[in-house]
Order: sequence, then C-alpha cells, then structure tokens
Amino acid sequence: MKISIGGYSFNNTMNEGKMDTFGYLESSKYRYGLDTVDLWNGTFDKARQDIFTLPDESYIRKVREAIDEKGMKVINIAVDGAHLWDADPEKRKMLFGNAEAYMKIASTLGAATVRIDTGDKSSDPSTEEQLDYNIKQFRVLSQLAADLGMIVGPENHMGSSKDPNYLKQLAEGVNHPSFGILLHMGRWAVDEEIGDALVAPWVYHTHFDGKTVASDKAESLVRTLLDAGYDGYWGIEYNSPANQYMEMEWAIASVKRILASVREPQPQA
Repeated sequence: MKISIGGYSFNNTMNEGKMDTFGYLESSKYRYGLDTVDLWNGTFDKARQDIFTLPDESYIRKVREAIDEKGMKVINIAVDGAHLWDADPEKRKMLFGNAEAYMKIASTLGAATVRIDTGDKSSDPSTEEQLDYNIKQFRVLSQLAADLGMIVGPENHMGSSKDPNYLKQLAEGVNHPSFGILLHMGRWAVDEEIGDALVAPWVYHTHFDGKTVASDKAESLVRTLLDAGYDGYWGIEYNSPANQYMEMEWAIASVKRILASVREPQPQA
C-alpha cells in the first residue's frame, strides 16, 4: 500500500532529543518497513532553532545521501517558514525567497511534491489582496515546479487555508498542472462535511492524523478521494503525546485496514 509517515509525527520525540532527520529515515525504513519519505523541514538542524533560516547545502547533501543509501523515495517535503502571505511587504519578500530556495532544496532531495503554505494563522480571514497575491506567487512557483519535475501547493494547515472554498478559488486562479493541494483529511475550520470533496480534484498528497484514523468517517473520506481519481500516497501525520513509536504502529495498521476495507468491503457480521 502507498503509505508514508510525515516527519512531524515524531516532533515530540525530536523535542526530547531522541531523534533527528536521520533517525526518522532509519525508523521509516527499518522499523516500519517503508520505502517512502514524507519530510518536514522542521526536523532539519538549523530549522529546529529558527524555521526561517535555510539549512546548509552540506546538510542537505547528507540527507540526500542517507535517502539514497536506503533506496527511499521522497513523496513530499512539507515546508514551514516559507508561507506566502504576510501583512508586512518586506517579510513577504523574505518568505517568497525562502519558498524559491526550498523548491531547489526539494529538487536536490529528489522530492516529488512540495508543500508551501498560503499564510500563517494571521492570514484569516482572507482578503482579495491576499488571494490575488497568492495566486500570482503560486503561478511562479508552479512554473518552477514544472521546470524541476515536481508539484507544489498548500496544505489546509492554518489561517485562510482551512477554508476549502478559499483553496478551491486559489486552485482555479492558479490553474497550472504543477499546482496542487496537500489534503490534511478532515481538517477544516468551515464546511467540514464537504471540504475534502471540494478540493479533491487538486489533491497531490494526503495526511491522516490520529483523530481521522480513529474516526468513523475515515472510509468515506478515502472514497471521496478515490472517486475523484486520487492515486497518490496516504501520509500519516500523527504527533501523539507519548509512546510515539507504538502509536505509529497503531496508526499504520489502522490506515492499512481502512484502505483495505474501502477497496474490498468486508461482509456484515
């Protein structure tokens, strides 16, 4: 099955000093038997101290070497510290520079897709100026992604991006084949019942969290994406409060069970 583990899933373990990016790769490959990498730049050395500081080129080369040594594939890299909108024009300029830099970093790492957010928590509610700016900048990033053989786009992560209507407007405005949406399943501030379906045509990657894994709506959310033609990976981004290694075993097994049930429905007892 196409399953990956989002790097943020071990954030608490990393905060305790018990794991880093290389430990995450080892665990994904040898503990959980996956050949996939679902990176989060928050695990990178400098980013853990200052998310707006770009990692050293030498560090990125070491990460790429570790990925290649294990024969792994980078499905996605989720990037913080490079969201597009900020009320301060000077900060917007810095953030877009980070976004462009991370596109090249993603290419160096061999990533298939890149998550760049629309804005931070202060970007809600959205304005016409914000939407127009994000459309313009994502068109630039989408062309860069096309040149690098990738797909780029936001996640329903925070601020205005947690409104599926906003993301639909954004996707229609950008209108580029290398633009898409990373769907954190069921994570909406409004229109939760229809959110996943509204953005389904643009979804390039997904994240299950613990709440969704345990939800009785999980199978219907998966069906919604499959009905829209989704054929990507099912990422698990579940930063459990404790016992993260064991909790991830539960999450992976649960997602496999959900996917198997959707594809081959079990007979009623």
